[in-house]
Amino acid sequence: MPYETEKTKSSAAAAAAGHAMIEIEVGKPSGNGVGEKTSLEIVGDVSARLTWKDLTVTVTLNNGETQKVLEVLTGYAEPGTFTALMGPSGSGKSTLLDALSSRLAANAFLSSTILLNGRKRKLSFGTAAYVTQDDNLIGTLTVLPDKMAWLEKRALVESTIIEMGLQDCADTVIGNWHLVSIALEILKRPRLLFLDEPTSGLDSASAFFVTQTLRALARDGRTVIASIHQPSSEVFELFDQLYLLSSGKTVYFGQAADAYEFFAQAGFPCPALRNPSDHFLRCINSDFDKVKATLKGSMKLRFEASDDPLEKITTAEAIRVLIDSYRSSQYSYTAREKVEEISKVKGTVLDSGGSQASFFMQAFQLSKRSFINMSRDFGYYWLRLVIYIVVTVCIGAIYLNVGTGYSSILARGSCASFVFGFVTFMSIGGFPSFVEDMKVFQRERLNGHYGVTAFVISNTLSAMPFLILITFLAGTVCHFMVRLHPGFEHCLFFVLCLYASVTVVESLMMATASIVPNFLMGIIIGAGIQGIFMLVSGYFRLPNDIPKPIWRYPMSYISFHFWALQMWSSVTKSLGIS
Repeated sequence: MPYETEKTKSSAAAAAAGHAMIEIEVGKPSGNGVGEKTSLEIVGDVSARLTWKDLTVTVTLNNGETQKVLEVLTGYAEPGTFTALMGPSGSGKSTLLDALSSRLAANAFLSSTILLNGRKRKLSFGTAAYVTQDDNLIGTLTVLPDKMAWLEKRALVESTIIEMGLQDCADTVIGNWHLVSIALEILKRPRLLFLDEPTSGLDSASAFFVTQTLRALARDGRTVIASIHQPSSEVFELFDQLYLLSSGKTVYFGQAADAYEFFAQAGFPCPALRNPSDHFLRCINSDFDKVKATLKGSMKLRFEASDDPLEKITTAEAIRVLIDSYRSSQYSYTAREKVEEISKVKGTVLDSGGSQASFFMQAFQLSKRSFINMSRDFGYYWLRLVIYIVVTVCIGAIYLNVGTGYSSILARGSCASFVFGFVTFMSIGGFPSFVEDMKVFQRERLNGHYGVTAFVISNTLSAMPFLILITFLAGTVCHFMVRLHPGFEHCLFFVLCLYASVTVVESLMMATASIVPNFLMGIIIGAGIQGIFMLVSGYFRLPNDIPKPIWRYPMSYISFHFWALQMWSSVTKSLGIS
């Protein structure tokens, strides 16, 4: 059978991963009991052996009640093996990955003994990598960097590209998002790799290629754990270990090839011409009971005699039978024995101590990447530049040559109010790009690449050239067409006021994107905030006439429109022109 060959290869790969290990005996066995096995210390091994025992996750709901999402799960993952987590939607696959990788939500409580190389260690940068289900990447970038000063880093990138099969698209804009997401995380050569449904949304050929690539990564000595949704038979054959979940409980854990025998012993043999993964998921997906009841109620399901045991009992009963069968089976006993055995092996402490790059290098590389993204995205700043110039030309045409005379005070005030209010209002158009940046930031921050400070500084620095260009061109056109007070210093002050206002709006929308990751809601909230700021700016009602509770204090002092108009009017007053 092909599965026997795969098991042999998997064992050989696991052995090859630790061929340079030196085993140091720590204790002597005092008997023949299972719990009295020799404890070993492994020196010089950089592989990752992960075990979890009696893992339970409890979630606190909005109404204050608690609900168990995962119940008493026990398993392990060794180097050189590819472990697949399977189960119907809502079975707890992603939650198990989050629990093992220390990524549970704030309202989730974990109760378990999770050991990495026999030690309780929190996974750090370089130790483990997590590839999320959503491919959050910057689409304007290419797979291969344009320039890289360090030859060894470029060699690392190129070897990763070859390893992931991305040679043909190395110099093109990112297209194969799944493979690029995986390639980004294995750049730091992690020994433990988590993936949340890496084949979702792919056709059969692409899913097979991605799974084959993950299997090759495992054969290279890495420990790979991935949740897989409805794999094909070709993909299923690539699994080394299979962990089946249903409603947060273990249905089966062991060699993928042995799942046939387990289901047959439990009374649910896989038909000869059926995809094994389809059969296993059919047995543990309780939604089939609802579908069958609906079809029978609408008379769309014919009652035909069948030898399928699933036609004689409900899926809920089948799940209970399978869970009980596993708990009392040799597979469960073997898994617990293996967990105890691996837990006693004290391997090397895999700890990189945070991000490997310095803070200044993080800020520099992020600024460079953000600048490239902005320069390549036409709608990010270039379209806004065109719109700004068109709008300011229209303003200049309407307020053409109003001058600085006493009779033009109202016109100048209206012009300044429109420029600092409605022109800066157009900066909310960059909100969708901010949301995409935040998604990338959240993924990379969780994987330990950089922190909040480096991200904020880099975005500010990378946006400065574009904002300076936009405000300089728009402000200069408006200043000379309206014929405000002549002189370079006055024109510069007008441009600086416009630049400061646009920068504040950019920062406001970035802060909004970090709180409201939704395009429509974010734009509405940003527009509402700016509308209130414009209302108390001192133009529609003079500052002294604004109601003092709330609106005058503190709203007008928070509004950047208020300060922009006050600064501009104070300069004109000091020049004696108003």
